[in-house]
Amino acid sequence: MDHKSFHGVFPYLVSPIHSSGEVMRDVLTQLCKDLIDAGVHGLTPLGSTGEFAYLNWAQKRIIVETVVEAAFGRVPVVAGVAATTTGEAERQTRAFEELGCDGILAIMEAYFPVGDEGTYDYFRGIAEATSLPVVLYTNPNFQRSDLTLPVVAKLADIENIRYIKDASSNTGRLLSIINRVGNRMAVFSASAHIPAAVMLIGGVGWMAGPACIVPSQSVALYDLCVKGNWTDAMIAQKDLWALNQAFARYNLAACIKGGLALQGYDVGDPLPPQQPLSEQGRDELRAMLQALGALIRR
Repeated sequence: MDHKSFHGVFPYLVSPIHSSGEVMRDVLTQLCKDLIDAGVHGLTPLGSTGEFAYLNWAQKRIIVETVVEAAFGRVPVVAGVAATTTGEAERQTRAFEELGCDGILAIMEAYFPVGDEGTYDYFRGIAEATSLPVVLYTNPNFQRSDLTLPVVAKLADIENIRYIKDASSNTGRLLSIINRVGNRMAVFSASAHIPAAVMLIGGVGWMAGPACIVPSQSVALYDLCVKGNWTDAMIAQKDLWALNQAFARYNLAACIKGGLALQGYDVGDPLPPQQPLSEQGRDELRAMLQALGALIRR
């Protein structure tokens, strides 16, 4: 696998967990294979949509192992590492590299606020624990401590910190990052941004939960952006944006798990105390998927 060119559509995978706590490996394997067949460029287990904050280590390990096996080298697997301590994050990073991942999505969990120096040390620790490329993940809406622009610029000097996925919803922040770090770090969009707009200003793709339920439509949008066909890209983006807005209104995992259930995947409910998608939410999502031609039984 070429680690030098992460780009395109990386669905944030759901974590199918049975009520008993068992990982439903068959369902996850089938989802991964179907997403690859739909043309996605990579797979990201244990992102926000993957409910990383609600899983124990044994579940996380099985999920990553399953995704790596399902991908079978056809697309890169970038696994989420999240912890409140640097030592635990480093341990997870080493374990995921041993399992065969192609990259690490680095997430910092914090109970107490962490300043710039501690934040830098945390992400540097992850990078130094692996030879794999690292994707920084910043989401100030959910994280108690965020990556500031000076810290991002400093981390860009570390050789294997090659990408950043920003979910701030502030597209101007992305342009500031691009202007500040140049070609030292590539930028991925999140569902909080308008992906086509991020591509226009220099992004390389997006890592997002909605791509799980509209993979071929997401890939088609990406291809239009790469070709510079912005007129058609914006037509496609306007259609897909309603799904991004629904994603923001409902619990992340509930929304995508609910959509996958409508498509025939028995992925289970979000882990408690999260609640499943409401009946109103299911009806809204069903209508959106139908309008997008994505309400299919896969």
